[in-house]
Amino acid sequence: MNQKTPLKDYAFVMVQVLLFIAYFLPLRVSYFQLPGWLCYSGLVLLGVSILFGGIALFQLNTKLSPFPSPVASGKLITSGVYRISRHPIYTALLFSGLGYAIYGSSLYKVVITLLLLILFYYKSVYEERLLQERFPEYEDYQKRTPRFI
Repeated sequence: MNQKTPLKDYAFVMVQVLLFIAYFLPLRVSYFQLPGWLCYSGLVLLGVSILFGGIALFQLNTKLSPFPSPVASGKLITSGVYRISRHPIYTALLFSGLGYAIYGSSLYKVVITLLLLILFYYKSVYEERLLQERFPEYEDYQKRTPRFI
């Protein structure tokens, strides 16, 4: 596998970083009122998402990369949280963002999370095309495991 990182990989990561920065900007834009129990359910969602993402990171171990192109020495992981979602880290980031947005009653953060969903969808489509080229068994994995939860 070619070790040179494609420009498209950098573009996806750059947009992702910009959206993360936008999410955490201390802007007080467009808040909505939610019942207290619903706000706190956002914290529960955030906590579960952090645990789910942490397990996925642990499973990847040293094969973690911000880029969608598979690492040269990587292996296809289909067990653990990867049995639940083909992209558990993206899933965890999305649900964490949504959980924190709900907790803070921030429409702005909900919108940024939706933009991340769109980005992660297209990033995962690109990533999966590369994974199919590298791992012939990936197509069967796609059939039995959802992209996100």
